[in-house]
Amino acid sequence: MSSIIVFVFDGLQPAQVNPRLMPNLAAFAAAGVTFANHHSVFPTVTRVNASSMATGLNAGGHGLAGNRFMLREFAADRAISALQPELDQVAAAGLPVLLGPTLSDILSRHGKEYVAIVVGTSGNAYLHNPTAEISGGATIHPTFARPGDLHESLIDRFGPWPDESLPNTSRLAHAMRVLTEHIIPERDPAVTLIWSSEPDKSQHASGVGSTLSDTAIKEADGQFGDLLRWLQENRRAYDTDVIVASDHGYSTISGNVAIESLLLEAGFAAGGEEGGVVVAQNGGAALLYTQPGDMSTATRLAHWLMEQPWCGTVTASDAVSGIPGTLPASLVGNQGPRAPELTVSFRWESSPNGAGYDGQVYSTGGEPGTGQHGSMSLHEIHGIMFAGGPSFKSGLRLETPSGNLDLAPTYLRILGIEGGNAMDGRALSEAIADGPEPGEVRPVTELHDAQHNQGDNTYRQQIKVTHVGKTTYVDEGNRVV
Repeated sequence: MSSIIVFVFDGLQPAQVNPRLMPNLAAFAAAGVTFANHHSVFPTVTRVNASSMATGLNAGGHGLAGNRFMLREFAADRAISALQPELDQVAAAGLPVLLGPTLSDILSRHGKEYVAIVVGTSGNAYLHNPTAEISGGATIHPTFARPGDLHESLIDRFGPWPDESLPNTSRLAHAMRVLTEHIIPERDPAVTLIWSSEPDKSQHASGVGSTLSDTAIKEADGQFGDLLRWLQENRRAYDTDVIVASDHGYSTISGNVAIESLLLEAGFAAGGEEGGVVVAQNGGAALLYTQPGDMSTATRLAHWLMEQPWCGTVTASDAVSGIPGTLPASLVGNQGPRAPELTVSFRWESSPNGAGYDGQVYSTGGEPGTGQHGSMSLHEIHGIMFAGGPSFKSGLRLETPSGNLDLAPTYLRILGIEGGNAMDGRALSEAIADGPEPGEVRPVTELHDAQHNQGDNTYRQQIKVTHVGKTTYVDEGNRVV
């Protein structure tokens, strides 16, 4: 039976996969399966998508609503960051970090392991397996590991982790040593994931297509090429499936939105107060929480958002459904017990930046001209995915939609383990060697509009989604001008 290795390039977009920047990945893609219509989960931020990769669920289902989000049972008047210390505190309070079972939970019931080694944020690593101490498997990060004693044992063997740098290649190279000298040969997990923090880290710092970004991509591609060569040299290529993905695409910041200050200036109270609003900033999107049952404030807030030139889409949870001009959070997979009352995705356009990469967006932070993500922009929604190995077809380019929430059910399909049918994602059977022809997959695309007349102008938004069976992919969403 094949084992599976997943290599994630954080923030890599399709236009960056070319022989100039990524000769190793470009050659791998040409030989295997290219998922040419691959989707992030909205909001298009890392920790939401890491959770979807681990559970096969949308944000509404797994409950990790953003890189920053509000968890009312834990803190009733503020947003928290989805980082390891805060998530540890959530777990210590007796609350589930994720609301659905993870891939590790499912595999452990069948005597198999999922091991993730993540060079990125501590929250990203944590979310791949929040209950590793109980369910088995492991998560490895430069600052911690689960189970806890694994961290020191790896440092004893491989030495301390290098300091963070730009590009962050030294940490990725260290992770590759741990992967090829310990994880694969000694633990032999059913599914192994390695997560590169590049090009995301460099693109936040200097922009998409910058010299720093290009260098980071080339060096990360070199590490990926080393992995492929290691598999060949150790006679593991013949029984190992390799999947390569990115958690989201990227845009260039066109302008900043100091949304919390703007709300206070507009007369909204701070979170925790009567009529108050808690804001969780997520780059190209913001999650907005009103007091439970405060329909008046939610309505006023939604219509204030619609007046702002930076407002793209506004979705509303079931708790405040029916506000004129909004679209339902369930349409984009965000409805659930931890859903914010309102979510705004900032306005974007497809104009290129100075390096020729399409996509400009407003953001809650970062310098104009640098990189960002989080919104419903098609340039952030669409990332990359390629696959190769004994379980997959070869030389195939698929236009059928795929998404990060399809990863876990696809692993389970390859491994012959049940559990994928309970997920929001689907097994990408059309890519698997014994699967159906791509033409047998019949996507259905829908456009959803909403508008609100505000006197001098009419706000109108449109969200495009595609369905394959019960799985929904968000294609894009924006204000219609």
